[in-house]
Amino acid sequence: MLATILHKPGDISCEEVADPEILLPTDAIIKLSASCICGSDLWPFRGLQPVDRPMHMGHEYCGVVVEVGAEVRTVRPGQFVVGSFCISDNTCPHCRFGFQSSCMQREFMSGAQAPYARVPLADGTLVATAEVPSPDLVPHLLAVSDVLGTGWYAADAAEVRQGSTVVVVGDGAVGLMGVLAAKEMGAERIIAMSRHESRQRLAREFGATDIVAERGEEGVARIRDLTGGVGADSVLECVGTAQSFDQALACARPGGTIGYVGVPHGVTFDGQRLFFGQKRMLGGPAPVRRFLPDLIDRVLNGKIRPGKVFDLELPLAHVADGYRAMDERRAVKVMLTL
Repeated sequence: MLATILHKPGDISCEEVADPEILLPTDAIIKLSASCICGSDLWPFRGLQPVDRPMHMGHEYCGVVVEVGAEVRTVRPGQFVVGSFCISDNTCPHCRFGFQSSCMQREFMSGAQAPYARVPLADGTLVATAEVPSPDLVPHLLAVSDVLGTGWYAADAAEVRQGSTVVVVGDGAVGLMGVLAAKEMGAERIIAMSRHESRQRLAREFGATDIVAERGEEGVARIRDLTGGVGADSVLECVGTAQSFDQALACARPGGTIGYVGVPHGVTFDGQRLFFGQKRMLGGPAPVRRFLPDLIDRVLNGKIRPGKVFDLELPLAHVADGYRAMDERRAVKVMLTL
């Protein structure tokens, strides 16, 4: 089959590889209904994450089970499933505490930018729908696998509540999903920080009430102005750079909470600032598995349409064009047809 391989920064292609096979009795093989490129895929593509050997790319997935290992009990061939980018058994103490992304058997999904994928720990990782959904729902269910689940976790970790004021730092796919999540959780005011008109429009469609294009001190001043000098109850950090973390800390009110889901690169903290700022912080890899049943139901019931975040669709064979489009910010998120 064809699959996406990153050889070194900037060198990505669609190549012939062996079909995945059952390696452990807890595995499943799925035929993907669609795949996509994640913003976090751009870190190694840009050379900001080491690439010491060819990498099989892709960790967002949904599709139909075609084969299961001898010990798999909760999914079966023919079922449509959605899984998390973090592989988990969903039974260990950390999973039962709601942090499947820190499962004691955790693996990170890879190789999903391809027609077929092997999913380890299938019972704990995959959630099946009652029936195979119509094709028009596939983009929305694909978004649940990572980008929506991650944006949802950012809002959950930031303690978004009914009537709260929320700032979302980052207008990529995760940030836009954070806006959607905050709206679903009942936030009264959602301030999206974005400098791109197309992303601003989508942010408003997902529920943003205000847009702030400024950055740095000007951005913080604008947030203060919009919140009457108080700051935000909840801030969603959805980028992972030193600048975005600094922005998040500065925008949160004393006693406010920051949910951070952008993978940190070059981020450090000043202990004195944290101490006297009195801001709560929770984040890390999103425990998407915790949210999957609820988010899948919201999609199937027509309450949310997260697949609108896909603004470019390409065949898998043109995956390199998709990476370049996202790297150059010509696309928010690319869906790959298989």
